[in-house]
Amino acid sequence: MDKRSPEGVFEAVWLDDDAEALRRAVLRQTLDEDWPTAREIQKGIPIYAAADVSAAARSAPDRQRLLGEWATLFADGPGVLVIKDAIHPNVVEKATEVFDQLITEERESGLGAGDHFAKPGANDRVWNSAEKHCLADPENFARYYATDAIALASEAWLGPGYQLTAQVNRVNPGGAAQTPHRDYHLGFMERDYAARFPAHAHRLSPALTLQGGISHCEMSVESGPTMLLPYSQTVENGYLSFGTEAAQQVFADHHVQLPLSIGDVVFFNPALMHGAGTNQTADMARMVNLLQVSSAFGRAIEAVDRGAMCKALYPALQHIGAELGPEAVSNVIAASAEGYAYPTNLDTDPPVGGLAPLTQAQIVEEALTAGRTAEDLNTLIDGWHMRRAGQKTD
Repeated sequence: MDKRSPEGVFEAVWLDDDAEALRRAVLRQTLDEDWPTAREIQKGIPIYAAADVSAAARSAPDRQRLLGEWATLFADGPGVLVIKDAIHPNVVEKATEVFDQLITEERESGLGAGDHFAKPGANDRVWNSAEKHCLADPENFARYYATDAIALASEAWLGPGYQLTAQVNRVNPGGAAQTPHRDYHLGFMERDYAARFPAHAHRLSPALTLQGGISHCEMSVESGPTMLLPYSQTVENGYLSFGTEAAQQVFADHHVQLPLSIGDVVFFNPALMHGAGTNQTADMARMVNLLQVSSAFGRAIEAVDRGAMCKALYPALQHIGAELGPEAVSNVIAASAEGYAYPTNLDTDPPVGGLAPLTQAQIVEEALTAGRTAEDLNTLIDGWHMRRAGQKTD
């Protein structure tokens, strides 16, 4: 198929805004017969029972059928599902005690600043709650993550070898809603930067992660459970248009919210437009443990000391940068410095002032522009490494 324009330019490689495509996509209906394992459909979202999921997990043919059903649902269906009673309430309540204690300790120590798509401090966050939970109460962690619901949903979308991370979000009474958004990876980028990625990268990004949330309370709609826009993940250019006024209006007109009970789990395609709702209650802190599960494929083949490369290159770039020209200098930085903000320690390297922390490449570029010395650059690179390792810097 020839995708060239009459002028011979391969314009189909690049995407642009198209909120009208989003409006058309979200008008689709969810039919019972398309999702045979679901117990019911609520507001366009298939609802599954944990007992049915566990039964399927114990039968190889049933397990394969359920994995296929969920993979199709995340890709081309409503993009979101709920599994009721996935984790026993007693186990969740014990985990809540752990998270509450962590929130108190981190607030007193000054950790936890910054948030994605919400004002810093608007909610209580526990970054890297999976590791902290595991170290604080290994037995409760084991009971919590033993559920088939998490394992099967993760494998259905990402295959085996996936990497699980988690972040607690506690929205206190009066806590305002997040801006509706798509998620990691392309969703954490400014629109103009995301537009530089070709269309196939926009199709690939959602296949690299799966979003989830475990309810830690009896969550009424009034308390502000996650706002969801079924079928919005099917729009290819959604990473460019979700922030536009037109797309935000589509979300306002068509999003849904479901009440959840303790131990219920929600999973959705990261390209699905969503956002935490406003907690309109007077006395209930709404807590969710947010899961972000990543594909095993999101890794480079070699371990590279890019910090050492940056330090070695910086004097050379100062010396011959003018000769090379700005575009060539950018090429050198891209070949040497870490150009992506993640993975990092979000306690000490939070996304303050933007959607993501500064990358190593941005630090080098800004140092060159500001005319900083090589010693200054070394200090900045060392600070970057320290923050990512969980150490505070001035």
